[in-house]
Amino acid sequence: METDALNSAIRTLLRPLVRILLRNGVPFRAFMEEAKRVFVNVALDEFSMEKRKPSHSRASVLTGLTRKEVARLAALGDEAEPSTQKSYNRAAWVISGWVRDKRYHDARGRPASLQVEDGPKSFAELVRKHSGDMPVRAVLDELERVGAVRRLRDGRVQLVSREYVPRTGEREKLGILGTDVRALISTIDHNLTHPPEESFLQLKVEYDNLTEESVPRLREQSRKKARKLLEELDRSFARHDRDTNPAVVGTGRKRIMLGVYYHEEDWGEDGEDE
Repeated sequence: METDALNSAIRTLLRPLVRILLRNGVPFRAFMEEAKRVFVNVALDEFSMEKRKPSHSRASVLTGLTRKEVARLAALGDEAEPSTQKSYNRAAWVISGWVRDKRYHDARGRPASLQVEDGPKSFAELVRKHSGDMPVRAVLDELERVGAVRRLRDGRVQLVSREYVPRTGEREKLGILGTDVRALISTIDHNLTHPPEESFLQLKVEYDNLTEESVPRLREQSRKKARKLLEELDRSFARHDRDTNPAVVGTGRKRIMLGVYYHEEDWGEDGEDE
């Protein structure tokens, strides 16, 4: 039955999430409260009757919660972008702009070392152009903290990593959980509800009987090839992005992304993760 398959999928995808919750001291009751809040918001935002305003009564029927509970949770609203998630997005945008925007490249076409404040090709100008409303000093401090940039003796800032991955503590890393996992599950949802010719890209390669000795080489190969692909696509996407290229003409405002992840784990003799 489809319900059995869905329940099995829910248990499977919840295992790593529950592991994160328990490690961070989040009990079931707190998770349940957040889950109810999302159920209510999705019911009101996406499952209202056609040409009718969202109603608490219908949300109550869909979610199985009382009307009183629906009203309470609806009043809380859908929380805006958390500050940690906003910081992650803005910092990543600055690195991406530095890599793809030729105005911030050197004569060899590589990201140039930039003066922090002086001139139209400074780090400050890069931040203002690619990070929205984030303060220049806050972005610089964050990129220094995670090891993405370093200060040179002459005061300039040099990009040393094209990847923004928070390296200290889990607070910033948890912000990525909401953005990246949401995108993957939304892609799967789209493919479940649309015909094959309208499906989104959803591919993976997987082997479960590899030797311990082969893994380091395959891990590094995966990293290099994935980075090369994403850098190539980043340049292509940027040519059509109106923030990067104001001359682009067209209608609407679409958001697209392509994510690549690598995972490895020990695999038991019975074909299950240990």
